[in-house]
Amino acid sequence: MKLRRLAELAAVAGVALTLAACGSKQSGSSSNGSYAAKQTVNWMESSQLPTMDISLATDEISMDMLNNTNEGLYHLGTDNKVEAGMATKTKISKDQKTWTFTLRKNAKWSNGDPVTAQNFVYSWQRTVNPKTAAQYAYIFDGVKNADKIMNGKAPVSSLGIKADGKYKLTVTLEKNIPYFKLLLGYVPFFPQDESFVKKEGKAYGTKASAVLSNGPFKIEGWTGTNDSWKLVKSNTYWDAKNVHLKTLNDQVTKDSQTALNLFQSGKLDEAVLSGNQVKNMLNNKEMNVRPMSRSAYLEMNQKKVPAFKNQKIRQAISYALNRKSLTKDVLSDGSFAAKGFVTKGLAKNPKTGADFTKDADSNGTGTSYNATKAKQLWKQGLKAIGKKSVSFTLMTDDTPQEKETGEYVQSQLQKELPGIKVSLNAIPYKQRLAKSASHNFQMVLTLWGADYSDPSTDLDIMTSDNSYNNGQWKNTAYDKLVEKAGNEDANKPQARWNDMVKAEQILMKDQGVIPLFQATMPQMLNSKVKGVIYNTAGTPFNFKNMYVSK
Repeated sequence: MKLRRLAELAAVAGVALTLAACGSKQSGSSSNGSYAAKQTVNWMESSQLPTMDISLATDEISMDMLNNTNEGLYHLGTDNKVEAGMATKTKISKDQKTWTFTLRKNAKWSNGDPVTAQNFVYSWQRTVNPKTAAQYAYIFDGVKNADKIMNGKAPVSSLGIKADGKYKLTVTLEKNIPYFKLLLGYVPFFPQDESFVKKEGKAYGTKASAVLSNGPFKIEGWTGTNDSWKLVKSNTYWDAKNVHLKTLNDQVTKDSQTALNLFQSGKLDEAVLSGNQVKNMLNNKEMNVRPMSRSAYLEMNQKKVPAFKNQKIRQAISYALNRKSLTKDVLSDGSFAAKGFVTKGLAKNPKTGADFTKDADSNGTGTSYNATKAKQLWKQGLKAIGKKSVSFTLMTDDTPQEKETGEYVQSQLQKELPGIKVSLNAIPYKQRLAKSASHNFQMVLTLWGADYSDPSTDLDIMTSDNSYNNGQWKNTAYDKLVEKAGNEDANKPQARWNDMVKAEQILMKDQGVIPLFQATMPQMLNSKVKGVIYNTAGTPFNFKNMYVSK
C-alpha cells in the first residue's frame, strides 16, 4: 500500500499533509491543453450500484459515485492531498477541538439551490441519528455528543456542528482527531439538502431522479437495479470550468475476460482484470497494477455456528489456509498474502518508521499456514465442543475473484481438517452487503478498504459495538486498547501506536477474523485517458480532473 503523505497524520503515522490553494489545478493535463473533441470515457464496474444515499453508502462503488457527484468541505487529490472543496477558509483552535469553516458562496446543488452550512448540519445529524441506521455513523466518534446520540442518550440536535448563518460552520470535537481533515474529504461527511431528502422520502438515493448533487458530476440513467448509468458534467458545480470530461458511461461487467475483450475492441476505456490476464498484460503500457489498502478476510458468525465460539476451532481454520498459494496459484492478480488485519503500507511507526505490520507481527500468528498445527487445534477444538464434525456455509460475492477465493477456502479446509464440510453461496454484491450487515450468514468473505491512512480505520471496526463487526466477535481487552488509542493516548503518538499494535496482536491471536490477502487493482486504462486520481485509502477514484487527450 502506498503511504499517504499527510501532516494531519504526522503525529500518528509520520506523514505530511498539504492543503492546496482554493483554486483547482488540472492535474495531469497536457501542457498545450490538447483535449479531444469528444470528452467521453467508458468505465466498468464489477457490480451494480447499491445506493446514492450519503448516510447509507458503505461499499466502494457507491462511495466512488458519491465522491464524484458530491463534495465535502475538502476533496482529496493525488496521494490524498487535501484540497479546498466547499470550504474556502478553515480556522482551528489551539486545542484542535474547535474548527470553523467559511463556505464558498458560489457553490450550488444540481437543482440550482445554494449549498449552505445547514446542509452539513442536517447531513451529519441524519447519519448519527439511530433511526437512520447508518453503518458509518461510528466514524463520527470524537465529534461532540456523537456517541451519546448514537446510543440514544442525547438528542440529535446536540451534535457538535452548528451553522452560524448560511456560510459559516463550526464543528466542536471532544478530543483531538489527528486525521480529521482526511475525514472531512470522505463521503459520510458530505452535505445533504434536507428539503430534497424529505421530499423524496424512501426513494431518496435509490434512483437518479431521487439524487441531488453538489459535485463535478451528476448521475443519469440509474434506476436502482440496472447495469448501466452515466455521470454527466454538472454545470452548477462551482469549479465547472476546470472539469473537462463531459460524460462517464458506467457499465457493470462482472466477467474479467468480457471486460478485457470490450477494452481491446475499444468499447471500454477501463477494465479490471484477474488471474492469468494480469500476467499476460503486464508488459502492456496501458496496464496499471494499482496498490490498495484493501484486505479480504473471513468473518465467522458465532451466533449462527456455535463451534466458532471455540478459539481453537477458529485458529485451526486459519492455520489450514495457505495464503501464498491462494494469491500466487489461484488469484494470480498481484494480490499478496495478508500480514495481519491492518494492511501493509498503511502507516509507519512515528519513531522508527517501521511498517505497522512489522511491529504487530508475532511470528505470523493469525496468518500462517501450518497444516500440522491446524489438525492438532482442530482435534482439540472438536473435543472441547463435543463434536466430530462441523458444517457451515461460506457466503461470497458472485464476482470471479470472490468465487475463486471461496472455492479455494472450501477445498483447502476440507483437505486439511477431518470432519469439516463447507458449502458455498455466491450471491450478488448488493445482496451480500445486506446479509452481512444483518448478520444473516454463517461465514462470509468480506473485503474492507481503509477509509484513511491510519491503523484505526481497520482496528475500529472490530470493536464489539461497531456496526461493521458483522461476525460480532468480542474481546474486552481489545476494546479497551482501541478506546485508549482514541482517547487517553490520542495526543501521545508513540503510546497510541503501541496501543494499536497490541490490539492487532490480540485480534490475531484470538482469531477474531481470518485475514486472507491484500488486494491490488490490475487495471487496463486507455492511454488517452488522463488526469485520473487514484488513492489506496478512502474513496479510490476522483474523476474531477479526468479528460481525454487527442
